[in-house]
Amino acid sequence: MAFGLERIDWARPWFAGWRELGVFASELVDEQVSVCSALNAVSLSESAKGAMQFVSQSELSIDIAYEAFIFSHKRIPTRDNLHDFFNGLCWLRFPQAKTRLNFLQAEEITSQGVGATRGPLRDALTLFDENVLLLQSSDALWQALQDRDWIKLFVQLRDEWQSAHIVTFGHALLEKLVTPYKSITAHVYRIASDVDAQDDQALDGWLASDLQPNFLATKPFLPLPVLGIPGWWPENEDASFYSDSLVFRAA
Repeated sequence: MAFGLERIDWARPWFAGWRELGVFASELVDEQVSVCSALNAVSLSESAKGAMQFVSQSELSIDIAYEAFIFSHKRIPTRDNLHDFFNGLCWLRFPQAKTRLNFLQAEEITSQGVGATRGPLRDALTLFDENVLLLQSSDALWQALQDRDWIKLFVQLRDEWQSAHIVTFGHALLEKLVTPYKSITAHVYRIASDVDAQDDQALDGWLASDLQPNFLATKPFLPLPVLGIPGWWPENEDASFYSDSLVFRAA
């Protein structure tokens, strides 16, 4: 299989929710040769109608920012690599949220231009797009995460993770988890308790409406070393896994 896709173990818990779409797209990459062609073939299927068109990275000219190009041309420049493969899957699974992120990026580029630094809103949008993990959980779990109380979060409240709902949204995060290592840390964004987080369409619609510029500019994310999540990594069955202060850092 091309482009390193053979290294993806779709049985891993962090790929839950991505498996059906990901396996289908992976098989099409072999048939279609390029990632953008495979993603376009998926977008024509019954399960993913209405997605934007994926095009070769060569269509992106040097005089326009990537996000601005997507917004103005309604096409997504795509390279043949894991990073853009996962980005494409996210466009297919959560088109409303990705469209909202792109709109906010393009709006900010129009008003602020493209400089040496992105500014707080574009920074937050990039973090969300690349590295967010969505979490719907009890108030107790969320408070322990806020407090960076790792023992309470992962040991004392371990059973509460069974009722939590987790979605790995960021495409760079998904890419990193192809070859997992202990220090991989996501930026966690909380899913409201009244959202049916197991319904992708409902979650997508809620995200698109919840992503508001003023709120995002505050960077409303919490750090979470993802291999600490119960059931995600065999070694975390031993509580000593969480004693590594270089990974599980105090507040």
